Amino acid sequence: MDNDQTYSSQGYYGRPQGAMQSASSTTAHTPQRPGTPNDSVGRNPFSDGVESQASNRTGNGNPFASPNGSRPPSSFDSSSALGARLDERSQRYFHSRRVRKGEVEKPWMSKVDPKEKWVTILPIIGIVIGLGISGFLVWDGIRSVVKHKYCLVLSDDFSSGSLNTDIWQQEVQVGGFGNGEFQMTTATKDNVYVEGGSLFIKATPQDDDLILTNSKINLLDKTSKYGVCTSNDPMNCIAVTNTTSGNSTIVNPVLSGRINTKPGASIKYGRVEVTAKLPQGDWLWPAIWMMPVKDTYGPWPQSGEIDLAESRGNNHTHPQGGNNIVSSTLHWGPNPANDAFWRTNVKRQALHSTYSAQFHTFGVEWSQKYLFTYIDSRLLQVLYVNFDSPLWQRGNFPQVDSNNTRVQDIWGYTNRLNTPFDQRFFLILNVAVGGTNGWFEDNVNDKPWLNGSPNAKKDFWKAKDQWFPTWTQPQMEVSQVNMWQQCDGDEEL
Repeated sequence: MDNDQTYSSQGYYGRPQGAMQSASSTTAHTPQRPGTPNDSVGRNPFSDGVESQASNRTGNGNPFASPNGSRPPSSFDSSSALGARLDERSQRYFHSRRVRKGEVEKPWMSKVDPKEKWVTILPIIGIVIGLGISGFLVWDGIRSVVKHKYCLVLSDDFSSGSLNTDIWQQEVQVGGFGNGEFQMTTATKDNVYVEGGSLFIKATPQDDDLILTNSKINLLDKTSKYGVCTSNDPMNCIAVTNTTSGNSTIVNPVLSGRINTKPGASIKYGRVEVTAKLPQGDWLWPAIWMMPVKDTYGPWPQSGEIDLAESRGNNHTHPQGGNNIVSSTLHWGPNPANDAFWRTNVKRQALHSTYSAQFHTFGVEWSQKYLFTYIDSRLLQVLYVNFDSPLWQRGNFPQVDSNNTRVQDIWGYTNRLNTPFDQRFFLILNVAVGGTNGWFEDNVNDKPWLNGSPNAKKDFWKAKDQWFPTWTQPQMEVSQVNMWQQCDGDEEL
């Protein structure tokens, strides 16, 4: 029995038909719509197609299969009944019977727009031009970088086990170095020493007996245990404690160290690098800096000052920045009241660390045309100054100072743009403590003294129980010092 007869006798989905059929169902066929394939005539519109019909045939099939008439209607559409046929059907692609193959017009394939090629050509031209411009800019940048030849002046890794006195001078003074600093610098091995291949500059507290009783420190005495005074001003060489009621005079409450290369190493244009670990402790003031060998243009700051790195030993919570911040500065001006340092001052914060936690290289590169400081790499610049205009003009100094004295251009006669930074400078390393010049601002972080108070040093000493426990690392440790003189180019040497 063929499939059509099976459906005719059993009806759709295997349901038996009545004995009598209507004339329309037995003799007449549904009219064929235009565009309908001929093989669809007489096909059950609800059937599953040839494959499904084949799966539902009786005859020489499985003798154990249930007759179609006995199967529930839902089984014909279930996955269990169709098996793999369902998967095969689900993978067939849809094909519309309304559109025959070859009847759809595709004008874009028969005719190519001549402008279409520019869609590809123009981006390629843009890419080529962009690469060319980028390459030129890189080449021009590299070409414009000034490259100097440097001649080594000093290289000290302190491997000798002692400080080379032919190069280094230990400063011994009590005067505060113009900043009202509280320490007395000494030449003793308690404050400046070499150990384990490193130089140590360490701050230590003063003997309390020298503060509690009438006493005197005379650095002019050649037998002084602290060393002989290195200043020509007696005020910087003698300190006393006076316990008379109402008298605030005391000797320096702290000892520390300060050394310089004035005897054996100085440069005019070149490079300096100091690899060091900075101290940790409240009110410590480490500095790596340079001063002119001669005061060619007058006293400070007329002859300039170069600060590679200055910091504070306080922790990172200090509002002005603690040992996580380093400052680089140039000092220059006609007098202390008109120091234009604020125009050439930049701070750099350590990345997720402090400058007391590990060694860093603090450097400066200086020429007639520029000066910049850096940390660890010349690419990590802190302060950069171009000498492209006279510093006197850049400073915009007043014509009259606070004393109603006319301010004269003290550098103009040189006709050099970088004056006063056109003379020989030497290197200084030191650890200061406290001070009254404003480096530590008043009323900040429980600061125990006031800058304008005559009792500043004494008030600091009275708070010893507060600050001394924080001195967990009161020394600057230096592992390497290098100085190079620029020895080529059109610079004035």
